[in-house]
Amino acid sequence: MSVDIEDWFQVGAFEKVIDRRDWNGLSDRVDRNVRLILDLFDEACVKATFFTLGWVAARHNSLMQELVARGHEVASHGWDHERVFTMDRAQFAADIDRARKQIEDAGGVRVQGYRAPSFSIDSRTPWAFEVLAEKGYRYSSSVAPIRHDHYGWAEAPPFAFHPLEGQDLIEIPVTTAKLGSRRLGAGGGGFFRILPYHFSRWAISQNIYKFERPAVFYFHPWEIDPDQPRVAAAPLRSRLRHYTKLEHMAGKLRRLLKEFSWGRMDELAQVEKARLESEAV
Repeated sequence: MSVDIEDWFQVGAFEKVIDRRDWNGLSDRVDRNVRLILDLFDEACVKATFFTLGWVAARHNSLMQELVARGHEVASHGWDHERVFTMDRAQFAADIDRARKQIEDAGGVRVQGYRAPSFSIDSRTPWAFEVLAEKGYRYSSSVAPIRHDHYGWAEAPPFAFHPLEGQDLIEIPVTTAKLGSRRLGAGGGGFFRILPYHFSRWAISQNIYKFERPAVFYFHPWEIDPDQPRVAAAPLRSRLRHYTKLEHMAGKLRRLLKEFSWGRMDELAQVEKARLESEAV
């Protein structure tokens, strides 16, 4: 179970209509929303991983400390949601260094995991794995192995793999579902919020019972916040994806948290590393 900590104005869908220079003047709702999520997780006795923007950690030190105190993992989501394919190697290294330092200073724990904004490690940016390995990251969860107009690396393996030969770094892709010859996005976010609950239940069950592999689920704090500000200047498709069924998200999450067993990404990385090692023997 994972949460990508970013506020409503930091999502990729709005990046062309909301200037980063204006972020400090916008309504900050991330602290409130993350604390609501923490209560949902406590209700279901679930521990999770929170992939956090460095920009958020810099402004919410006490929230990072609360995440750690409640037994959750804090990991990196980069500094300010800049997608990997917009950066070169040096810029990416600087971005993840800055974010990691801020998150570690705020939370007081070592950051071992990384998730690229908008799953933007893809066929254009395989060099990003080399940088993550050089920086000592233990795992990444940055690949969506599907075709999508916003992101995706359809040719990538659907389950955990070593992206670099001879390196311990593990990539743990977000969960997909197989329907005939098609691979569908099914790991959370808009797929979970907009589509019927039974689709996600089927997809997660397929991974667990048919493929005997764990499911990797994600969502965002703004997805449980139906009262967030509306961005009227955003394209219609972006507004439909962003705002549809926000009011139902918390209830669907409660059901999902109780129906399946969930844990932290760092614990999953340890299990997957052992599995890959045993398969290599």
